[in-house]
Amino acid sequence: MVLNFPDSAEKLALLQTRRYRVCGIVQGVGFRPFVHRLARTYNITGWVLNDSEGVLLELQAPLDAIKNFITELEIDPPPLAKIIDVFEVQVDEVAPNYQSFDIRKSQDLANMDTIIPPDSNVCEDCLREMRDPGDRRYRYEFINCTNCGPRYSIILGMPYDRSKSTMRSFAMCPECNREYIDIEDRRYHAQPNACRTCGPHLQLTDKSGNSIITDDVVRYVISKLREGAIVAIKSLGGFHLVVDASNEAAVRELRRRKHRDAKPFAVMVANTLSAARWVLINEHDKELLESVQRPIVLLRKNPEAISLLEEIAPRNPNLGVMLPSTPLQHLLLEDRSLPVLVMTSGNLSGHPIVFENTVAIEQLGEIADYFVLNDRDIRTRVDDSVVRGIVREGKDVPQVFFLRRSRGFAPYPIHLPYSVGSVIALGAELKTTVSISKGKQVFISQHIGDLKNDATFQSHIDCARHMQDLLGVKAKTLACDLHPAFRSTRNAVEQSDIRVVQVQHHHAHMVSCMAENGLSGQTIGVVFDGTGYGTDGTIWGGEFLLGDAEGFIRVGHLRPMLLPGGDKAVKEPIRIAISLLIEAFGENLTKIDIPAINDLSEQRREIFSKMVIKKINSPTTSSMGRLFDGISSLMGICTEVEYEGQAAIEMEAILQRDFHMTRPFEYVVENNENCLVVDYRPLVKELVHQLSQPIPDIAGLSRRFHSTIVDIICEVCLRLIKQYGIKQIVLSGGVFCNEFILVNTLHSLEAHEIKSYFHQLVPTNDGGISLGQVVVAAAQIKRSTQHNNGD
Repeated sequence: MVLNFPDSAEKLALLQTRRYRVCGIVQGVGFRPFVHRLARTYNITGWVLNDSEGVLLELQAPLDAIKNFITELEIDPPPLAKIIDVFEVQVDEVAPNYQSFDIRKSQDLANMDTIIPPDSNVCEDCLREMRDPGDRRYRYEFINCTNCGPRYSIILGMPYDRSKSTMRSFAMCPECNREYIDIEDRRYHAQPNACRTCGPHLQLTDKSGNSIITDDVVRYVISKLREGAIVAIKSLGGFHLVVDASNEAAVRELRRRKHRDAKPFAVMVANTLSAARWVLINEHDKELLESVQRPIVLLRKNPEAISLLEEIAPRNPNLGVMLPSTPLQHLLLEDRSLPVLVMTSGNLSGHPIVFENTVAIEQLGEIADYFVLNDRDIRTRVDDSVVRGIVREGKDVPQVFFLRRSRGFAPYPIHLPYSVGSVIALGAELKTTVSISKGKQVFISQHIGDLKNDATFQSHIDCARHMQDLLGVKAKTLACDLHPAFRSTRNAVEQSDIRVVQVQHHHAHMVSCMAENGLSGQTIGVVFDGTGYGTDGTIWGGEFLLGDAEGFIRVGHLRPMLLPGGDKAVKEPIRIAISLLIEAFGENLTKIDIPAINDLSEQRREIFSKMVIKKINSPTTSSMGRLFDGISSLMGICTEVEYEGQAAIEMEAILQRDFHMTRPFEYVVENNENCLVVDYRPLVKELVHQLSQPIPDIAGLSRRFHSTIVDIICEVCLRLIKQYGIKQIVLSGGVFCNEFILVNTLHSLEAHEIKSYFHQLVPTNDGGISLGQVVVAAAQIKRSTQHNNGD
């Protein structure tokens, strides 16, 4: 539309001048050229620039044109932009009569208040060019533009500019530079812009790091994968270990070399049509797979492919599937004889994903046969995100559920309805993340991992420092877990130049769920997980809390049990099974006749029993996660654990994602000094009786156990609602990764007209706990300040 205005004073009378602020992910995503083109469409003059708070623009045109401009800007921004807010800024000075629309030089960016853009998958425009033999970037493995490519993983500092990214090592050739400075070009100010002449290149080596010369690295690697080789490939945020998923021998060899016998592998396929050969996909799953974040999506295995997929994801009805997110991955999957690849994190067990070339060869040389390296450095390692679509009756659209929030999502913030100042939170010990608050925003880091080795802990510290630098935040408060043995806690309490707030683990879980759902006020928190240090010095994990961000009281919990051997019981849940039997039947177990106990050597049975009876190295816990482990072991499903949650995961897997409830086992809820205690001993007795039958129905017993946990949650919540008059309930903790428990708990509470909330923006496991720590620390400081001021 072209607007023709009179050349007289009448023209000025028609014009309005308005200034607007745009907040969100609006830098480094092609926002200013987008605004420039949109202004031309509506015949608007004025200017746009980047500054510390995001994007500022001044528009001069008739009011209708300005309104239409703002509407289109909000509803159809550039692909990687994410607008949080657009609001008008009052201007005191009289605006000149603008003759054009200009992109102005960025103003002082010393105090950044914009959002760091996450990494993104390669866009369709770039893929078309990459596949076009006539294009100068034909088959170029690092093709990108303003609408796609690396961001967070390569940023050294803010504002996001090539000189402050790892692309500063590559000087653009004249052709790339012409694109970079041309406002009409799709690569205008695309900081990773490059081509084969001036940009990064692949390097192929053997397992020792010796270069292999070949005309086409990609086709060479494809041929080796088809032969059964294991290849370590440097990707956007770190290395993947890759094999042909249809080659069972290659998958078994990867398991052997990586010492990973049972934990499922993720796979990568070219597109959703190809994925349908291996898994069952609905429209929502398709949207998740094809989203710009390109996460791993947990999907139900296709029954016709079960035999092949059993080696990839043993004893699991689900398979983690992702689509290519980088140009190189698209090229690897172009050969139809290689339709599906195992694509698992390139790391040693318990260590963070490797992201540096030399370290990759050192650490993965005993696993990989070949390495595909490149000379574009990664500043920040970023693992793949893992999500699942939760399907619930009565809901038109499945709800997204995070198991790991990382590439494509981090470090995008959670927006709160209240300010939490500047707090840095260190998370927990497992699946840890770092959170940093800035006013009403809490920026959550990528998945870092388990802080049980020096490499991961150093990555944790580096992440905290780097995020503060990028955000321009100097945190005034440091929040950490209450557990005195956690490395992050020990490190935090040693700090002398910052205020430290220790936050109880389950309180942080509860408040994390409250925060992402925008809740405040008194809340009942159902927090079930494996381990959390309680205020009484014991290990909690089956908790019903009542409180808010400022504090809580423990109003219910699972009856405590003993863990013979402490952490060893987590690895060998048969120890927990013995503890449960002694709790239920007393010290004499000679009459217990079930396979799981009969298969245990008499010596081990006696040792574990004696440890429980005499309380030798057997700490107390109320952990629901440990109850799952013990029951799984009693059923003979999983008596030894390779990865966290395996016993519970395999017990849930038997249900085959069929969510129908059944008759629960017996249990008792006792009121002990105004605290409801769930006694599981009747459950154990009934289970053992069923297991002693000639052919016990293990799948049916698993369903009854799961149904019992749902019943317990509803029963205790109803009692607490009656006692305290509070109907706001949140569900958090790793146990709620169990789809059967989560879906049926939501349904059961809704059947009683009780609205409950769960996690959809951060993981319900410990990956989301740093968010809760931020909010709790801020609330406690505010309360302390008010108290000191006499308010």
